[in-house]
Amino acid sequence: MLKFVVVSDNHGRIEPIQEVLNAHQQADGYFHCGDFEIPLGYLQQFSVVCGNNDYANVPNSIVINTPRHRILLIHGHRYATMFSIDRLVEKAKSERCNMVFYGHTHVFSDRIVDGIRFINPGSLSHNRDGSCPSYATVEIDEHEVRVFRHDIESDLPLFSFY
Repeated sequence: MLKFVVVSDNHGRIEPIQEVLNAHQQADGYFHCGDFEIPLGYLQQFSVVCGNNDYANVPNSIVINTPRHRILLIHGHRYATMFSIDRLVEKAKSERCNMVFYGHTHVFSDRIVDGIRFINPGSLSHNRDGSCPSYATVEIDEHEVRVFRHDIESDLPLFSFY
């Protein structure tokens, strides 16, 4: 079994990154979907892609190969994901991926579209749906993919943009 930790959109907050790493010290992979806004030294364990608020020299997307899955790691802002994932579906198909880890929306999501699994861990800073900040763990074995939402305690007020 593989265990992946997927985070996104901490927007300069270091504490939740440290909390995630402390909670999941034995993961097989750590993935950050962008908008980190902290020095990359804090993200040494992570594969990282660039978000719309990042200016580090990191790629816009990465393809991760596992024995059973080809995973696209991307922020999503260039694909209008705030309104629809249709363009992101096409991007995943063009990369021959059957799973996508993406961020940008600040809303946790796990869904299958056209046979592709789309996982958005929400935001480590603030979720736009009024829920607690969150991230995901993804467990992959020979027969299934299991996605778990984890909430982060925060002293920031909860609020909704929708």
